[in-house]
Amino acid sequence: MNIIQLSQDELQAKHHELQAQYDKIRAAKLNLDLTRGKPAAAQLDLANELDGILEGFYLLQDGTDVRNYGNILGIPEARELGAALFGVDSSNVLVGGNSSLTLMYHYVVSMMQRWESHTVKFLCPAPGYDRHFTICEQLGIEMINVALNDDGPDMDEIFSLVENDDTIKGIWCVPMYSNPTGHTYSDQTVKRFAQLGKVAGPDFRIMWDNAYTVHHLSDTPDQLANIMSAAVEEQTADSIVLLASTSKVTFAGAGISFLGASNANLAEFEGYLSAQTIGFDKVNQLRHVRFLKDMDGIAAHMAKHKDIIKPKFTLVEEKLESSLGSKGIATWTKPHGGYFVSLDMSLGLADTVVKLSGDAGVKLTPAGATFPYRNDPNNNNIRIAPTYPPMDELAQAMDVFVLCLELACVTHLLNR
Repeated sequence: MNIIQLSQDELQAKHHELQAQYDKIRAAKLNLDLTRGKPAAAQLDLANELDGILEGFYLLQDGTDVRNYGNILGIPEARELGAALFGVDSSNVLVGGNSSLTLMYHYVVSMMQRWESHTVKFLCPAPGYDRHFTICEQLGIEMINVALNDDGPDMDEIFSLVENDDTIKGIWCVPMYSNPTGHTYSDQTVKRFAQLGKVAGPDFRIMWDNAYTVHHLSDTPDQLANIMSAAVEEQTADSIVLLASTSKVTFAGAGISFLGASNANLAEFEGYLSAQTIGFDKVNQLRHVRFLKDMDGIAAHMAKHKDIIKPKFTLVEEKLESSLGSKGIATWTKPHGGYFVSLDMSLGLADTVVKLSGDAGVKLTPAGATFPYRNDPNNNNIRIAPTYPPMDELAQAMDVFVLCLELACVTHLLNR
């Protein structure tokens, strides 16, 4: 039943039915949360065996004591783990604290000293990660929307913009299982990003935030081409900044983060950091290395994560398909990994749906949050974060959500 094709009488009857259901749910005073992509308690429990401080634990292979000062780039063992994640040499990796967001923020701040123009702009594939956009807002960096397609950002648009505006100094990317759409950049897209540095100038930076590189939902995971290898071939390695963390691998509040860059860029960033820290938490770095060990260890650990969260994504898909699949009012992504499902409405009522859901006790990411300046030009995108709630709460929240979406659409069609 395509709702858009219903007659006024049919819409009136449908509205009466939906409103009655909504009023009943609202009276129940629910308190459910689908806002942020946080790991569930069961996922956090998977890392409870992280080693503590035991006798001899704090000594590295070379005898260095991690309890003391030093090693601003991180302990060698942790740099090797980051190198395996990125597919680069360990000499190109810095290991930070629990948040890659902190590293990317500081990296952009460090570059502000080089971007002498009064106007600095960043390209922002959208829908995208709201915290990337917040960094730009706080630092006064102007943001330019770029269309995000199934194979990645619109590269023709990116090249055209960069070639014609030398105040554009960077671009945000979540190249694998993008936040919120779940798309992975194609090999051709990665190749063109590697070529972008040739036209963008020496101070242009591609912020390659590979937050979900090991967060698979499928037994045949997506494959992402190695951007740094491609950039080395194109002689544009200085334009690439790699980022990742274990925030959704071990403990979200007590993980470790990684930044990868060319030797020149890493040395420059080390100089910037040296004025504010003598080193990050090396004890925690060693704990993570001994717990995760290597890429095989990470893969085995993440398989346990998949067992917990894949049923939640399956539930979301089933709820959306059974309730909205034939009604012509929404489409949504079916990601192979990552933490989100991205839904687009056909009638541009995202803010109305978010408000209705909130009033009924289901919190959603604010409408517009996935676009720069919180301004979704079509008011149609809603990000669904299934990972945190237990299955019963997720099912209940999705029932409320699809009801609110249908009610918003029927009400709009009645009143137009």
